[in-house]
Amino acid sequence: MNKKTVETKSNIAAGLLALFLGGLGIHKFYLGYTTPGIVMLLVSLFGAILLFIPTFVIGVIAFIEAILYLTKNPEDFHSEYVENEKHWF
Repeated sequence: MNKKTVETKSNIAAGLLALFLGGLGIHKFYLGYTTPGIVMLLVSLFGAILLFIPTFVIGVIAFIEAILYLTKNPEDFHSEYVENEKHWF
């Protein structure tokens, strides 16, 4: 039987990355979510074309995710965001 190996990720590290670099999607890359990370990065970078409104929205999403990551206990965080791969909120 082939079992998927799940790497341990820190909710504190993910939360701090979301808080300080979340607008660029860095916390998504840390958690292994490449596609959502690229989406956040591109929306932030190209948000200048639309007067930074998309960049602001991505920043708000990252801030909310930072709060969620930092307030979860490590077991719940690991279960929800690492094992079950919940990409958004």
